[in-house]
Order: sequence, then structure tokens, then C-alpha cells
Amino acid sequence: MEKIVRRALLYDFYGELLTEHQKNIYSDYVLNDLSYTEIGVNEGISRQAVYELIKRCDGILEDYENKLKLVDKFLDTNERISRIHDLAEELMDNTTDDILKKKISEIEKISKDIYESY
Repeated sequence: MEKIVRRALLYDFYGELLTEHQKNIYSDYVLNDLSYTEIGVNEGISRQAVYELIKRCDGILEDYENKLKLVDKFLDTNERISRIHDLAEELMDNTTDDILKKKISEIEKISKDIYESY
């Protein structure tokens, strides 16, 4: 997975467990795409301090993920929901039975509801 996407997911799941200072800097870097220098100027700290804090936050968030696996479970669930949708679509295209089509539509609706609840 692309590093920036992984960082964003880790932040979404575990960001509230960081200190306020860590959250501000990490979100500026990951979500707002600011450079170390820009963040340093905004926060009144050195570029090197920003770099080290980002690296530390990466480690903290990865530790949470290694223990809780919430991001992995989220990604796995999304893949399964996508597979359900693909199978339902294939069945819908290959049947003329109205009762079966109604049940397939219900399956798609339930899988969409599960996806949106994340």
C-alpha cells in the first residue's frame, strides 16, 4: 500500500491516541501535505524536530496497528464487500427470475450498508 495512504488510514483509526501536539503536526504532514519546513515554521520548531516527531508518530501508530489490526480488518472487509457486490452483479446479469433479482438487490443493499457503516 502506498505509504501516504497507509499513514492516512493509521491516523484515521488511531490518531486520537496521539497527543494534541503530535496530532497537529502529523495531520499537517499527512492530511494537509505540508513540508517539514512549513510545519516547523508554523509550530516554531526546527525541520529536524518535525521529521523526528513524524517518524515517532509513524512508530506509535504502527504499534497500535500491530496490536489491534483495525486497518487490516477494515481493508479485508472492504475487499469482501467488493467481492459480494461483484458476485451479486454477475448473478443479476445472468438471471431473469424477478424473485431472485429482488433477493440479489437486497444482498447488494445490505453490503452497501455495511460498507457505509465503516
